[in-house]
Amino acid sequence: MFNALVLEQEEGKTIAAVQSLNLTDLPEEDVLVEVTYSSLNYKDGLTVTGTLGLVSTFPMVPGIDLAGVVKESASEKFSPGDQVILTGWGVGENHWGGYSQYARVKPEWLVKMPTGMDAKMAMSIGTAGLTSMLCVMALEEGGITPDKGTILVTGASGGVGSLAVSILHKLGYQVAAVTGRESSHAYLEELGANELLSRETMAQAPNPLESPRWAGAIDTVGSTMLSRVLAETDYRGVVAACGLAGGLDLPSTVMPFILRNVRLQGIDSVMCPVSVRMEAWTRLLSDLPPAALGDVTHVIGLSEVPQTAADILAGKIRGRTLVDPNL
Repeated sequence: MFNALVLEQEEGKTIAAVQSLNLTDLPEEDVLVEVTYSSLNYKDGLTVTGTLGLVSTFPMVPGIDLAGVVKESASEKFSPGDQVILTGWGVGENHWGGYSQYARVKPEWLVKMPTGMDAKMAMSIGTAGLTSMLCVMALEEGGITPDKGTILVTGASGGVGSLAVSILHKLGYQVAAVTGRESSHAYLEELGANELLSRETMAQAPNPLESPRWAGAIDTVGSTMLSRVLAETDYRGVVAACGLAGGLDLPSTVMPFILRNVRLQGIDSVMCPVSVRMEAWTRLLSDLPPAALGDVTHVIGLSEVPQTAADILAGKIRGRTLVDPNL
C-alpha cells in the first residue's frame, strides 16, 4: 500500500483527497518509479482545483512532474536504481502523475538525471525551471546576448519568472522584473533583478508601438501585458511566451513584427523533444545559481496540496513549491 492524491469528480465538482492505493491500481506502463519529489506549478493548481476542466478522465493522480528512482523496468533504456526526471507529456492531466509515492510511466517520458543533480534539486527546478531555461535558450537562438540590452520578465515572482530572473542574472543580462506585489521587490532584487515594474503599469493597453525598452522578454502572463511587451520590444528583439496567467487572448497588432522585426517565440515544455530537454537540464546545472533554489523553494506533503493549489491560483505563492509524497 502507498499514498497518492487522487482527483474524483462529484456532481461536476473536482474533489482532491489522499487515498491508499496498491501497485495494481497504477496504470499498466513499462517503468515503475518510486517518487522522491514532485512540485506544484500553476497548471497543477488548475488541475487540482478543477479550473478550466483540464482533467477529463477520473480518477486522476495529478502532478505534472516527478523525480525518483526506477524500481522496475521492462525497457532497455532504464534499469532499477536509475535516477530519473519526468516533466510534461500530459502527465498529471491525461496520465497519472507525481503526487504519489509510486508512478508507472512510459520510458519515453523519462530522462536520466544529469550527474551532479539529485531529486530535490531536479524538482526545485521542475517544469518551471525547465521552461525558464527553454525561454533563455530561445533568446540566445534569436541572437539576444547580454550586450543587446535589458531583458524583461513578467510574472517575475512566480515559479517560471523567478528562476528566469536568476538564470539571466547569472548569464550577465540586465533584468527588469514585473510583479504585482511590492512585498516581492527585495526578493527579486536578491535574485538579480536590476529594475522593478508594477503589474498595473504593464497591464495597461498599449499603442501599436511604444518607445522601445527591451532587447528581449520572457512573458508568463499573455493577454494585454504581452501586447505591451511586444509594443515595447526593440528592433530584432525576441519575446519568449510561455504562460497565460493573464488570459488566452493577444490584443496586439502586426506593427511590432513588421516595423521592428520582433520575433514572438512560443515555448512548450510539455512535448519538448528529449534531446532538447537534456540540453536544457545540463545547462541548468551550470546556469542556474544553486542559491536561487534555496531561496525560492518550500516543501509540502500530499495533504497540503489542495489548499496550496488554490493559493497559487490566487497569486499567494512566491517561487517554487516542492511536494514530498512521503510526508
